[in-house]
Amino acid sequence: MDISLFARHTDYEWEIAPHGAMRVPAVIYADEALIRAMDHKVYEQVCNVATLPGIVKASYAMPDAHWGYGFPIGGVAAFDPEEGGVVSAGGVGFDISCGVRCLHTGLNSEDVIAVQKSLADTLYREIPAGLGSTGAIRLNQYEMDAMLTGGAAWAVKRGYGNAADLEHIEEQGQMRGARPDCVSEHAKKRQRDEMGTLGSGNHYLEVQKVVKVFDVKVANVFGIRENDVVVSIHCGSRGLGHQIGTEFLKEMVIAASGYGIMLPDRELACAPINSPLGEDYLGAMRAAINCALANRQILTHLVRDAFAQVLPKARLPLLYDVSHNTCKIEEHVVDGKPRKLYVHRKGATRAFGPGHPDIPSALRSVGQPVLIGGSMGTGSYILVGAREGEALSFSSACHGAGRAMSRHQAYKTWKGRQVIDELAARGILIRSPSGRGVAEEAPGAYKDVSAVVDAADAAGLARKVARLEPLVCIKG
Repeated sequence: MDISLFARHTDYEWEIAPHGAMRVPAVIYADEALIRAMDHKVYEQVCNVATLPGIVKASYAMPDAHWGYGFPIGGVAAFDPEEGGVVSAGGVGFDISCGVRCLHTGLNSEDVIAVQKSLADTLYREIPAGLGSTGAIRLNQYEMDAMLTGGAAWAVKRGYGNAADLEHIEEQGQMRGARPDCVSEHAKKRQRDEMGTLGSGNHYLEVQKVVKVFDVKVANVFGIRENDVVVSIHCGSRGLGHQIGTEFLKEMVIAASGYGIMLPDRELACAPINSPLGEDYLGAMRAAINCALANRQILTHLVRDAFAQVLPKARLPLLYDVSHNTCKIEEHVVDGKPRKLYVHRKGATRAFGPGHPDIPSALRSVGQPVLIGGSMGTGSYILVGAREGEALSFSSACHGAGRAMSRHQAYKTWKGRQVIDELAARGILIRSPSGRGVAEEAPGAYKDVSAVVDAADAAGLARKVARLEPLVCIKG
């Protein structure tokens, strides 16, 4: 990307002044190398978002930003319903509430390496993964609606995990305001057999070693030390979320002109928050959030069962679960006044700073865990929300490495077996039903996650706590 298009405020904050139909500036947080490497479409999309009615302060993009559907992936925007603000299905994304949860194990790397192959095989056997994967759970109409209303709390009531888990999940595991009646029967049908499955694409389950602690004080509160082993689960709302996104985008495109909304790109389809269509989408989206939370909760139960078979001394309490494809009502201070805003995060992670009431009480003194997934073989990070992030980006941070090339390009560049063998030589065991899926998610297809995290830290969006490296990866 051409950096002459930006006003450079700091080494990590780049602003695009309002022009054309833009109502507010656009801001990208990244270092110069990351900015230069971004596709020009990121510039176009972050500017297009700034044209939407009711947008507040600025249209933001995180250090891992790349081209997406309507909004850039890594995009953040907040809207005020009192100023005609909109909700955008493209601003949430298709995989609604895709997110990451991290579990302690109480083990060290030596414990796992001693049984690494057996653990990899057991996890692969117990965790359904891959395109169209189905689980052992079959939901009838009553249970489907109960799950869409209850989220992880529904799963716990049915024996998947325990009540202590809920304290360490966004919204305590249950998104209020969900409306299963706004979810189509086709969307529900797609999800009926998919609960407790990883799916495909960039979703994964990893057993990871803590290789470096950057902030000992915060790490102690999080219960993390070097050489500890944790488990990270990255997945979302599967077919149900994708179907909701697809259906409402079509409706919003047709309805936009009737609401007086001129779209610079049809992929930015949206509706006023205070409109029947906007309210219906929010109800369906919240149901999809609950689907994702329930799905990760069931996967947690399956992971605990798998560990019990191989490493019975393991204990797997939940550190945290946070989503990165959502629209949430949050209170933020704008021009010195608190305002209730609808904050869209698409491929961006909520990152509340110390003291925020929505952080679990055991972690509140230091801030919210921010879980940053890398790509296979490149490591991941645990960060913590920073107080200054409230003013910078509505308490938002990056969500991962961000793609550097398309899946098609990656598939043409690597073969799945090649990637699996290269990672095995480094002590990382991959289990996947799809060689093509592995090739598409090859480490080289992504940006340098360390550079992305360093930029987020330096910009003040969130602070580095620990770096993780994979030992086992179950890949869809």
